[in-house]
Amino acid sequence: MRLVIIGAPGAGKGTRAKRIANKYGMPHISTGDIIRAAIRDGTILGMKARGYVEKGELVPDDLIIELIENRLRESDCKDGFILDGFPRSLSQAKALDKLLTTADKLLTAVITVEVPVEEIITRIKNRLICGNCGKDYNIVTNPPPESMICPACGGEIYKRADDTDDTVRHRLSVYEKETALLTSYYKSKKILMKLDGLIPPDQAVEYIDAILKGKHE
Repeated sequence: MRLVIIGAPGAGKGTRAKRIANKYGMPHISTGDIIRAAIRDGTILGMKARGYVEKGELVPDDLIIELIENRLRESDCKDGFILDGFPRSLSQAKALDKLLTTADKLLTAVITVEVPVEEIITRIKNRLICGNCGKDYNIVTNPPPESMICPACGGEIYKRADDTDDTVRHRLSVYEKETALLTSYYKSKKILMKLDGLIPPDQAVEYIDAILKGKHE
């Protein structure tokens, strides 16, 4: 089973992607994690990506696509995966299709997590992040330790400087423009699934499981 999960910043796609990955015993592939690992390991692609990350810029398509391609070649992806954060645009979607077609492995479904704008803003305003491993925390729903040290890796937990109302609204506007064509593309392929991002993660996984089983019956 090969899945993609997309959603606006703060929609909770990462949390749901991890639950789905655990449900089906397949790797959860986050572009953010891949980039951080490549930079940490000092790979050639990681060194190229570092400059963009340090400037707060998006990593170019060609670098992202090559990183994804290398990751999907690893043995744990043989029987399936869930991609989180990729593709983000129509050009990336077509590049992924080309890659999977070459490997004779087509996508099973694309899940879009939909959450009202005001809810996303509230979530992001309360969001904290580990600067080392990227793990998300939330002041209300998943508070960090008082020490502000991530128990998963020992990194420092902090609030991102760009998690402000104006910046978030701008990012959401950019996201909507980028994904309008993306969702239309996958809808035309009849593999797009809409998921209410307000329902609890466990319930969301049950819902997705039911639909995916229906596709194979």
